[in-house]
Amino acid sequence: MSQFTLLDLDSAPKASQPLLQQSQKAFGSIPNLHAVMAHSPQVLDAYQQLHQLFVQCSLSDEEKTVVWQTINLQNQCHYCVPAHTAIAKMMKISDKLIDALRHNKAMPTIKLQVLHDTTVLLLKNHGQLSESEQQKFYDAGFNQAQLLEVVLGISQKTLSNYVNHLAKTPLDDAFKPYA
Repeated sequence: MSQFTLLDLDSAPKASQPLLQQSQKAFGSIPNLHAVMAHSPQVLDAYQQLHQLFVQCSLSDEEKTVVWQTINLQNQCHYCVPAHTAIAKMMKISDKLIDALRHNKAMPTIKLQVLHDTTVLLLKNHGQLSESEQQKFYDAGFNQAQLLEVVLGISQKTLSNYVNHLAKTPLDDAFKPYA
């Protein structure tokens, strides 16, 4: 079975049902990603918690978008790239930044470019940065907490990207224009 069943409030395991209710309340419907993750209440719960923690971190909305989309594109996630494009538009992120991320162009500011580059390095080097790479991140105006917050974003998106690869999660209608 290559594509996972999309679960709903009636078909999901009992422990996933309140988590899906939270998704429905937060988004107005149950995103297909959450409908897939509901097969494992622990996975859905972990994802929701990681998402909430990353949303609350000290990075700006633009910076969060850079981290999310950089990871999504590096991991070639067919679901999360269009989903986070839609989310970025809802967050009123500039089309210039969205386009730069989606088409591997230079970021609109040096600070965002350093954030993008650092995220790529963390992914490619399995969490390892040289002292000079870390210093470049700090010199761009970021701090140690924010470096750890990038790792938090990587944790969140790696979970969703890998689930989407395995499940071949179909795009929600709201995300299809950004595929």
